[in-house]
Amino acid sequence: MTTTLRPSGPLQQSDSGARSRPYEVRVNSRRVGALLIAADTPFGPTVGEIRDLAIDEPDRRRGRATVAALAAEEVLRGWGCRRVRISVPAGSPGGLRLAAALGYTESSRNMAKELPAAPPALSDGVLGRPMTPDEYAAWDVRARTDYAANWVARGMPEEAALAKARADHDAQLPRGLATPGATFAVLEAAGTPVGHLWVAAAGEGSYVYDVAVAEEHRGRGYGRDLMLLAERTAIAAGHRVLELHVFTANTPALRLYESLGYRATGLNYGKQLI
Repeated sequence: MTTTLRPSGPLQQSDSGARSRPYEVRVNSRRVGALLIAADTPFGPTVGEIRDLAIDEPDRRRGRATVAALAAEEVLRGWGCRRVRISVPAGSPGGLRLAAALGYTESSRNMAKELPAAPPALSDGVLGRPMTPDEYAAWDVRARTDYAANWVARGMPEEAALAKARADHDAQLPRGLATPGATFAVLEAAGTPVGHLWVAAAGEGSYVYDVAVAEEHRGRGYGRDLMLLAERTAIAAGHRVLELHVFTANTPALRLYESLGYRATGLNYGKQLI
């Protein structure tokens, strides 16, 4: 029996080169699953994604997903894509095995932690306080620049990265420091600012959008206190789940989050299309 892809909807295209199309996974004429193939990522039309790949239970463990993913890669090559990305739920062992078998490399992961009822205590001599307007103004300039540089480092053209930085920050923080649901805090040690934090409501929980220890104060355990401050912020907002995103290459941060009880909820992978 032959596993193939069959379009289940029209090809969606834009003037920028973005494309997407849903497909059914079929064995001969029988539908056994579905997926969406897209080239509408922030990186532009040369980076594609395979989304929502699912095989019906009776047809799992027969190689259907592997063939479907390889066929999807061929579609993306035909669209001119040079790289492909996928996201796999952490609770999908089949999806994780598939990513490894097809040569995908993990780039980042989404993590979450169920918070305790009582706020955790910070280290002696360390406290958190609200960020001042002047501190926010300095942070905003630096954050936009760093955000754009991060996207450039991941392959986005500089002009597009700067535009994305402006658009994303304006959308997330329409009222700046006074944006409802957003909390900006500064961590102090013995009265000296050593790091900052941005936590905001996201769905039914809270999300860590930015957390950083000042470079001259790193290696002293302040990262842990910043994350504990993030938990205190989320709990004060009435939330019991705190989420974040971390790049796999950032080993110190990943180890810190794991040590604090964060668990992966989704893993993000990519590979070059040769």
